Amino acid sequence: MEGQSEIGLTGDSLDTGLLGRMREDEYESRSGSDNFDLEGLSGDDQDGGDDGQRKRKKRYHRHTPNQIQELESFFKECPHPDEKQRLDLSKRLGLENKQVKFWFQNRRTQMKTQLERHENIMLRQENDKLRGENSMMKEAMVNPICNNCGGPAIPGQILFEEHQIRIENARLKDELNRICALTNKFLGKPISSLANPMALPTSNSGLELGIGRNGFGGGSSSLGNPLPMGLDLGDGRSMPGISSPMGLMGSSSDVQLERSALIDLALAAMDELLKMAQTDSPVWIKGLDGERDMLNQEEYARLISSCIGPKPAGFVTEATRDTGIVIINSLALVETLMDANRYADMFQSMIARSANLDVLSGGIGGTRNGAIHLMHTEVQLLSPLVPVRQVRILRFCKQHAEGVWAVVDVSVEIGHDPSNAQPFISCRRLPSGCIVQDMPNGYSKVTWIEHWEYDESIVHQLYRPLLISGFGFGAHRWIATLQRQCEGLAILMSSSISNDDHTALSQAGRRSMLKLAQRMTNNFCSGVCASSARKWDSLQMGTLSDDMRVMTRKNVDDPGEPPGIVLSAATSVWMPVSRQRLFDFLRDERLRSEWDILSNGGPMQEMVHIAKGQGQGNCVSLLRANAVNANDSSMLILQETWMDTSCSVVVYAPVDGQSLNVVMSGGDSAYVALLPSGFAIVPDGNDPSGYGMSNGTLQKGGASDGGGSLLTVGFQILVNSLPTAKLTMESVDTVNNLISCTIQKIKAALRVA
Repeated sequence: MEGQSEIGLTGDSLDTGLLGRMREDEYESRSGSDNFDLEGLSGDDQDGGDDGQRKRKKRYHRHTPNQIQELESFFKECPHPDEKQRLDLSKRLGLENKQVKFWFQNRRTQMKTQLERHENIMLRQENDKLRGENSMMKEAMVNPICNNCGGPAIPGQILFEEHQIRIENARLKDELNRICALTNKFLGKPISSLANPMALPTSNSGLELGIGRNGFGGGSSSLGNPLPMGLDLGDGRSMPGISSPMGLMGSSSDVQLERSALIDLALAAMDELLKMAQTDSPVWIKGLDGERDMLNQEEYARLISSCIGPKPAGFVTEATRDTGIVIINSLALVETLMDANRYADMFQSMIARSANLDVLSGGIGGTRNGAIHLMHTEVQLLSPLVPVRQVRILRFCKQHAEGVWAVVDVSVEIGHDPSNAQPFISCRRLPSGCIVQDMPNGYSKVTWIEHWEYDESIVHQLYRPLLISGFGFGAHRWIATLQRQCEGLAILMSSSISNDDHTALSQAGRRSMLKLAQRMTNNFCSGVCASSARKWDSLQMGTLSDDMRVMTRKNVDDPGEPPGIVLSAATSVWMPVSRQRLFDFLRDERLRSEWDILSNGGPMQEMVHIAKGQGQGNCVSLLRANAVNANDSSMLILQETWMDTSCSVVVYAPVDGQSLNVVMSGGDSAYVALLPSGFAIVPDGNDPSGYGMSNGTLQKGGASDGGGSLLTVGFQILVNSLPTAKLTMESVDTVNNLISCTIQKIKAALRVA
């Protein structure tokens, strides 16, 4: 990858020519434009001579504080910008492309130098300590003194003390070996700066996964299959800089024991993830479509011991693997995964809530290498009939090579009182996560693995085939969401992309519109799925059907919603039409009058169109409805639509025209009140061949013909405003009838029963 080959230097293996070029680049970048003005000099002056040297004038330009701040902010997000990103930065900051390139090269070199300096200091201190102790031991052996009388010691006593010294010396060497192995494991390279370096575990090839005894150490893989990106496990079972996890109580020895158990769990989870990521691994088999990877339960049980214990009674297994190319580099993706807020924003429709509970390890040398976070995560499928999966996980991040990272999640239950009854657990996350490998031009290859065990009895019958097939929470959904989000970010950052709309929007206006649309979609998702992200009061009324979910909340001080009682209702139904056909129908503004009461009985006009992907349906639009009469102002509707290989979404909300003008001018969108409604569409999970998945195995029968889809409909309305906010039965019946009527109109328009 561009720029990386020029800075991949270690303290003990500098190449002279490469170092010279690095210093020239560093000198040129540091000055901003440290070249000499030779204009106006004759050929003799340029060839040399004292007069020519005196006539040379040096142009020295330091970067301004604002330029440095912008460069530093971009470096945190993307340490390896591609050519387009560098050109955009150079235009924005008024710098040359070469200056931006050299600045990033030198910044990466500086970070790497600081890391290596810190490592050398720690190892040098430990080495000096051992050398001093060794010298004292040698001196004591040369001039032995009796501790009782102060005279020469007798030979037997010398032999005994020498034996004890040798034992202590061996113990210290083992401790040093452990520290070196630990450093090797988390830095991804051997330490050779000691006088007598330890024999580090090695593998037969840099492209093989070293799995030794207990799943660690050197040697060839027990599975015998090479990894596609050269991952290697070191040795060692502990980690520096570990703090006590939040919620643990008891004595220091208990805390230390719990902390050690969490570290072991994280290492074992990483070991299992790497085993399952190997190409052509026997733990995976191809599905009937010949593309999807599904878990071979028998091979998994034979080759891998679960690090979180046996499967609970009544639980079913759901495990998938998928690989895709994503427009993001490894460092940026790792930073996103390790930041709870950015993680939830990246997987917007999948993560209902994510929060860091504690940081057990922040990483080594200011990087994410070796970082372990204790997190609470809630994963959702956009339907009220599928419970949100709430898990407490350990998230462990490790760099295995230059441009190769792995991030693993594993469920953990800590901090509860053993004397109390075990809390109800509806699901648990076995080692799952991704392996990211940098590719040219800012892309990366992502291999994602999802492995769950869950209680199927709490899932509605309508969604069980989808979940057991892996399409509900499987790896391909994570990859598809990541690809779609990164593609949208790339389009937003590209200055060459113009709006396909009727009103020219500035870059700031486009960002504000997209930010408003993102909040709208987030609110829609929180109204469909009952997570802990928002406090909703569920309603159980006799007039509601079993598949209808109704929730209420009172808004008092949130400027993003109108004040009063907000009522949210949602349900899911099966539709005998394909997901593509249903999505195209719902997003077409010309057909909106066939199901939407806000259309005033006529087609809508698209005023603004902001693309968020290559597909025509991935966009944010501003629609205008026909006015009922000449005195009425046209209603504006903000709408976001997107579709990937796992899900399709159409979300919309009526907006105030005056507030929207502020947003389109680049103003703050947080004060625009929204109550979104919309649709989420997923495949029904039934295979056309009649085969289905049950507990991880293929079974014949029990599934209807394929081609259908599952439609979730959600509405949010303001039933009463402050200060006399009060929920009435008529309000509940109104939203219930609105959803039922909308579904019937959609079926009638599509001519389905």
